[in-house]
Amino acid sequence: MKIFLMLKKFKNDECGAVTVDWVVLTAAIVGLGLVVMNTVGGGVQTLAGKVKTDVSARNSGYTSQATP
Repeated sequence: MKIFLMLKKFKNDECGAVTVDWVVLTAAIVGLGLVVMNTVGGGVQTLAGKVKTDVSARNSGYTSQATP
């Protein structure tokens, strides 16, 4: 009789259900982030290369040597 009562309490206990929901939600967000980074990553890398080329070709007007 005591075992049946323990099993019934265990079956009705929902304390871990919220944790499982949060784990699934977090995994979905991380997975979505990975998909977005794989999709956009190549374009961002190409754009960063263009910005680097453009910035390095410009003169900043700053010289490290003092003029007499």
